[in-house]
Amino acid sequence: MKLITRSPRRLIMAAAVAGAAILLPAVALASSAGSDSATSATQPHAVAYRHCARSSLTSWIGLPGGATAGSTYYELEISNLSRHTCTLYGFPGVSALGAGGRQLGSAAARTYGFPIETVTLQPLATAHVLLQITDVGNYSPSACHPTTADALRVYAPGDYASMKFPFTFPACGRKGPVYLHVNPTLAGTGIPGYSN
Repeated sequence: MKLITRSPRRLIMAAAVAGAAILLPAVALASSAGSDSATSATQPHAVAYRHCARSSLTSWIGLPGGATAGSTYYELEISNLSRHTCTLYGFPGVSALGAGGRQLGSAAARTYGFPIETVTLQPLATAHVLLQITDVGNYSPSACHPTTADALRVYAPGDYASMKFPFTFPACGRKGPVYLHVNPTLAGTGIPGYSN
C-alpha cells in the first residue's frame, strides 16, 4: 500500500486560509467595539444601546457665548453620569425660567442646521446642542415683556423629565416671540468658539 503525502507548501497554505477564516470575524468585532466616547450614527436605531434617561444625565452651559448681530450662541452640554452606555436622538426641549421656576415666554424652536443623528454616550461622555438666544430688544416691549431669566430648563431628546440649572440672561416674559432656538444633539463636548 502506497501512502500519499501532501507537499508542505499545501499544508501551510491550508492552515493559513483556515486561520484567516477564524481571525477575520474577531478582527471585525474588535474594530467595531473600539470607538470614541461620544459617537453618532445616521440611522435612528443603528445602535442597540438604551435611550438616555433623565436619571442618567446632567446639563450645563459652555461659556462664553459667541455674540453675533442680534443673537448669542452657546454650547448646551448634556452629560451621561451613569455607568451605562446610552443614546440620544433629535432635539432637546429648552425653556427659560424666572422666579419660582415659572416658564418665561415660548419654549425653544427647532433649527435644522445639522443632520439628525443617533448620539451614543459612553459613561461620563458629553454631547452638545447649539443654543441660540435672540436679543429680546429685537421684539416690541408689548409683545415680549422683557425680563431676566435666572435658569434654563432642559428636556433631553425623547425624555419627559427636565433638568434645571442657573443661567441669567434677558428673556421675554410673554409667550409669542420665539427667542430661543436649538439644533439637533451633536456628538462630543461643545467647545465655545470652536464647535458648530
